[in-house]
Amino acid sequence: MDDFEAFAAAARARGFDEALVREWEAGHETPVHTHPFDAEALLVRGEFWLTVDGVTRHLQAGDRFAVVRGTPHVERYGAAGATFWVARRGGT
Repeated sequence: MDDFEAFAAAARARGFDEALVREWEAGHETPVHTHPFDAEALLVRGEFWLTVDGVTRHLQAGDRFAVVRGTPHVERYGAAGATFWVARRGGT
């Protein structure tokens, strides 16, 4: 899927409240944090490392990932930064 509007429509059809484009600068790191919403995302540019429950995944363009609300996780972005499309459900 290479069209954000199609991604957003598919997410709404699956019960998600919103879809956003998120862009992160090169080398950005977020310490352990949680979100008040469920998230499902598609990485469309760059790379990043997502750590959940002590397991780190290296994600690259084309990879999908999900984080359930309230799940502690860490994000670390690559040398070129990253862009992903994310669908959110619940929370604020």
